[in-house]
Amino acid sequence: MTLSQQNKQNRLIRYFPWFAGLVLLAIALWYFTRPKPIEVELVKVERGTVEATVSNTRAGTVKACRRAKLSAPAGGQIAHMHVKKGQRVKKGEVLLELWDNDLQAQERLAREQLGTVQTQAHQACVQTDLADKEAERSKQLRESGFLSAEGLDQRISAAKVARAGCEAATSQIEQSKSRIAVAQASLERMVLRAPFSGIVADLSGELGEYATPSPPGILTLPAVDLIDDSCMFVSAPIDEVDAANVKVGQVARITLDAIKGKSFAGKVKRIAPYVLEIEKQARAVEVEVEFAERPGDENLLVGYSADVEIVYNSRANVLRIPTQTLLEGKKVLLYGTNGVLEDRSVKTGLANWEQTEITAGLNEGDQIVMSLDRAGVKAGVKVKVKPEVESAGK
Repeated sequence: MTLSQQNKQNRLIRYFPWFAGLVLLAIALWYFTRPKPIEVELVKVERGTVEATVSNTRAGTVKACRRAKLSAPAGGQIAHMHVKKGQRVKKGEVLLELWDNDLQAQERLAREQLGTVQTQAHQACVQTDLADKEAERSKQLRESGFLSAEGLDQRISAAKVARAGCEAATSQIEQSKSRIAVAQASLERMVLRAPFSGIVADLSGELGEYATPSPPGILTLPAVDLIDDSCMFVSAPIDEVDAANVKVGQVARITLDAIKGKSFAGKVKRIAPYVLEIEKQARAVEVEVEFAERPGDENLLVGYSADVEIVYNSRANVLRIPTQTLLEGKKVLLYGTNGVLEDRSVKTGLANWEQTEITAGLNEGDQIVMSLDRAGVKAGVKVKVKPEVESAGK
């Protein structure tokens, strides 16, 4: 080995630790600064039921099957108020009474007149019997020659007059009874009764105030607002585009803003025969959904805001994915080999806000990305799976 070669070898040996250190430093720097895999949530493609549903465009309202804003049939001063707000009443129960002393006096007068007329009729009919008997005796006397024909005619005529008087007095009895019936009807108009069993929601009158009935075309406050809360339903507007899918009898789900975390089974009971022009470009059809069973423990009140979801089609045991995993253009991000994401085009069937039916493009058990909102999640990126793997059927 020449001297120059030996010097070169010595220099390489001298600087080798430095080169090795630089390489190790570069490797460490790359290792600690390399981009970490994005952590994503996955969901399995599984089989289950997918429903096609229609929902209301604006908040619906809980209403009572029967609600009456009641006023007394006649006007007058409130003399007796028999109920309070929140009180439960039965059908036919008296709610309030108006001052009616004058009408009661008229009824008493009519009854007294009836007694007088009955006495007069009895007297007239007794006289009729006497006149008839007198006419019969006169006929016998005429046959024996003891009475003239003129005297017989007078007695027979007197009997006829007495009978006419009896009939006239009897007819006055019916007239008196009719006057009593009129007085009783007038008294009944001064009493407000419950047309059905329910709860008193509101009162607009107090003792001593003057209550008036509601004439046509003039809005007046009702004396009593009565609600039958044994039967309730939800009235909700459905967009005219979806209204054609809604049919009476379809199954529905009801959710209430006031009762969180619960839904109630319902059924479509009525579809309005016309379209509501709520706004120029927003038209809706009113749909009424009744509760299948009235909520028991929940304090269900008339006027609650509510939403309805009406099921108009359903398919069981089909491949489905969460609707939120579907990208524009009907694509999903499939978790492929080595954790690299892949674009996968799919064909869909029935869909709602939660689930979408898959008819082609995926197989049962495939895993797709759930957390699409995370930055950097796209096809070709290697990702890391979170430990909790959710199921599409949950």
